[in-house]
Amino acid sequence: MDVTAGVWDRLITEGTGKRFGAGEVVLRQGDPPTHVLILVSGRVKVLLTLPQGEVLLLAVRGPGELLGEIAVLGGDDRSATVVAIDACETRVVAAERFRALVRSTGLQDELLRRAVRRFREAEAWRGEIATLPAGTRVARALVRLAVASGETVWLGQMEIGQAVGLSRGVVAAELARLRDLGLVVTERRRVVILDLPGLRDLADSGQGSV
Repeated sequence: MDVTAGVWDRLITEGTGKRFGAGEVVLRQGDPPTHVLILVSGRVKVLLTLPQGEVLLLAVRGPGELLGEIAVLGGDDRSATVVAIDACETRVVAAERFRALVRSTGLQDELLRRAVRRFREAEAWRGEIATLPAGTRVARALVRLAVASGETVWLGQMEIGQAVGLSRGVVAAELARLRDLGLVVTERRRVVILDLPGLRDLADSGQGSV
C-alpha cells in the first residue's frame, strides 16, 4: 500500500495481533464491518459468492495489504470472503479507531484511489470471463496472480477455475497446454511460471483454446 513508513507503523501499533491458519476464514461476506485487518505476513485469497451460489476468486493479497477497509469506511456489510492461503499474521484495528486514524493521517485520498483501482480490476476480470477463450483466461489469471505472489502461484486447479469461471477439467487441460509450451511447471496446488514474459505475451495476444 502506498503510505509512508510512519503511517504504516502507526497502523501496526494501533492493532492487536491475531494469527490465522491456512484455510481459515479471515473475513466473511455479509458480516458487519467491525474491524480492519492489516496483513503483516502470509497470503490470502478474496472470494465472491454470487446469488446463484457460484464462487469467484477476485484476488490474492500479500503482506502490506489492508483487508476490509472499504466496508468499514462505507458502513456496508462485507462484500467478499477472505481466506488464508497459508499461515497469516495480522493486526486487528477496530472500525471506529481505524476511521479516526484515517482522518488524522490524511489517508482518505489514497484509500479512495485504492478502492477505485480494485473496482476496476474486478470489473475487468469479470469482463474477461464473459468474453475471452479459456486459454487466454487461464494465462491472464496466472500473470495477475504471479504479480501478487511471485513467480509461483500457490493455488490449485479448482481455485484457478474460480478465478476464471472454468471447470477444474478445463483448467487442467489449459495448464497442460502451457506446460507443453514450456511456460509453466505444475505441481500439487501450485504452478511455477518458467517464462513470465512468454506467458504475458500469450495472455496479451488473446490466442487460446475455446
